[in-house]
Amino acid sequence: MPPPLTLAGRRIALLDRARIYACGITPYDVTHLGHAATFVWVDTLGRVLRALGVEPIVCRNVTDVDDVLVEAARRSGSRYDDLAAFQEFQFEGDMAALNVRAPDYEPRAHRYVEPVIRLAQALLDADAAYERAGSVYFRGEGVARSVGLDTETALRLAAEYGGRPDDPAKEHPLDAAVWQASEEGYPAWDSPWAPGRPGWHAECVAMALSVFGIGVDFHAGGADLRYPHHAYHAAMAEKFTGTAPYARAWFRVGKVTVDGAKMAKSAGNLVMLDPLLAAHPAAVVRLMILDRPWARDWDYTPDLLAPAAERLDKLHTAAGRGIRSPEEDLAQIRRLLAEDLDVPAALDAAIALGGGAARLLVTTLGLA
Repeated sequence: MPPPLTLAGRRIALLDRARIYACGITPYDVTHLGHAATFVWVDTLGRVLRALGVEPIVCRNVTDVDDVLVEAARRSGSRYDDLAAFQEFQFEGDMAALNVRAPDYEPRAHRYVEPVIRLAQALLDADAAYERAGSVYFRGEGVARSVGLDTETALRLAAEYGGRPDDPAKEHPLDAAVWQASEEGYPAWDSPWAPGRPGWHAECVAMALSVFGIGVDFHAGGADLRYPHHAYHAAMAEKFTGTAPYARAWFRVGKVTVDGAKMAKSAGNLVMLDPLLAAHPAAVVRLMILDRPWARDWDYTPDLLAPAAERLDKLHTAAGRGIRSPEEDLAQIRRLLAEDLDVPAALDAAIALGGGAARLLVTTLGLA
């Protein structure tokens, strides 16, 4: 019997399937290494589960209704939906180049406006939300406390992620829009309150609940989404369903920094995926991402690519040794991967053992 999976020291009991919801892209710009790292790790989680005898069912959304997308389209002179479609096409090509498997479900926010309206009405009925000036706001004062954040930090992050804490219609600055009355120049749909658009967190709640029902086994995404996005997603879902916790486990992938700073277009320090893949084999880039603890932040420098290429060469060489491997060698690789996705330890073992053990790891890590 395959070993059970543990994440961050917690054993996650699974039968034959696992529901994974991955926070996907807002398609307004090309893919950078930080995006790639998150989705390579989500893909690897699924591959490891499969190696442990559990079939992953992956839902990775596309946030194609979002203020940052509208503003980017405005700057480029494009329609927001045209820009979204083009950038999504580019992203899919980048993921295919990195050997990231296509998700089982890929809901797009613009198709889930009606479910968001139903979500908003249900939250209003439960007194978990209120309506003001055509918008519906989720009562979010306690959300920051639930994830251990002080009010000052929560307000800063809310502003950074477009939460509009200064919106005068709100009863509390940390309340979050489930439905946002649309201003001039923004997309709008009819609703019982006013023409408007879904809020960011509410979009993900509607898509995840529509695909998976009450909850998920794993909610995955970048560590920087812990607050506000993941926190409000869970809070809204739990208020809607009356069931907690919404996610059995959180798989928040560590940030990729450059010279210690988070990658951001405004900082001019983005490491774009296209030139990286043009200069280096995709398997080398993928292994550079994976040969470290999944939850830990790390700093990218070009010097990391040569050791990754050397490590990959050793693994492929080891895979060519021997036709078969004892079952205990294969079991050792599965056990190491089951222990918090310990890729570095599994690589060390596979290179030493060779044969089938190394081939199993090549396949499981998507390095073929």
